[in-house]
Amino acid sequence: MHNECGCGQHHGHGECSTGHHGHGFARRFMTKAEKIEKLERYVEELKNELAGAQERLKELKASK
Repeated sequence: MHNECGCGQHHGHGECSTGHHGHGFARRFMTKAEKIEKLERYVEELKNELAGAQERLKELKASK
């Protein structure tokens, strides 16, 4: 999920470059459960990126 903070920018694992999360303040501390959830989402994004790259590589090799 790329736009969870509402800033409209793509950022890897939920980090917003503006430091705000749509609530008018910046979160500095997350619970352990929030950190785990965020890392799990990041792992899913990485898996999807890898699958997309492998798919594209396969397409490029097939079009020689």
